[in-house]
Amino acid sequence: MYQTNDFRKGLKIEYEGGLWNILECNHVKPGKGVAFVKTRIKNMIDGRTLEINFRSGDKVGAPNVNEVTMQVLYKDPEGWHFMNNASFEQLFMSFEDLGDTAQFLKQDIDVSVMLYNDRPIGVSLPNFVELLITGCEPGIRGDTAQGATKPATLETGAVVQVPLFVEEGEVIRVDTRTGEYSSRVK
Repeated sequence: MYQTNDFRKGLKIEYEGGLWNILECNHVKPGKGVAFVKTRIKNMIDGRTLEINFRSGDKVGAPNVNEVTMQVLYKDPEGWHFMNNASFEQLFMSFEDLGDTAQFLKQDIDVSVMLYNDRPIGVSLPNFVELLITGCEPGIRGDTAQGATKPATLETGAVVQVPLFVEEGEVIRVDTRTGEYSSRVK
C-alpha cells in the first residue's frame, strides 16, 4: 500500500481496480481545511487520464508490476513475439498494445517488458537503436546552409529526418525517446 506522502511523478499505483501511472502530483496545504494531494494519473491499460485529489493519509494499492529483460524474436502480421532471457518463455504483444514503440523494434535486440499480474502491458526500448536506411532521396549538393534535413525510411518502416549527407544503405543510430536521428554508425 502507498500513502499520499509516497506519491511522486512516475509512481505506478493500483486505483479502482486498474493500473495507473502518476503524471503529476502536488502536495497542497491550504490555510483552512485538510491537506490533500492533487494528482493527474494515466491508466496504463486503456490510456485514460484523470485528475484526482487524494486527502492526506489516503492509501492506494501497490500494483504487481515487474520489468523483465526479453529478446525480440520475430514479427508476424498481428504483432511481435518476445522471449524471456532467463526462463526462455515466449510472449506475444499486438501492434496496438505496443503503440509507437513498435516502429523501432527489430529482431535480436533486448528490451524491457513491463508485466502487470504476469500480463505484458508495455515495452521499454533501449535509448538508442541502430537501424539500416532502406529508402532515402539523395541530398542536393550545396543545400546545407541551414542544416537541412530529408526524410529517410528505416528497415522497420519508421520515417525519420536525417541530414542531407546521409545516404541509403547506411546504418544510423536513432534516439528511441524522441524518434530523432542521432548519428551515423561506422
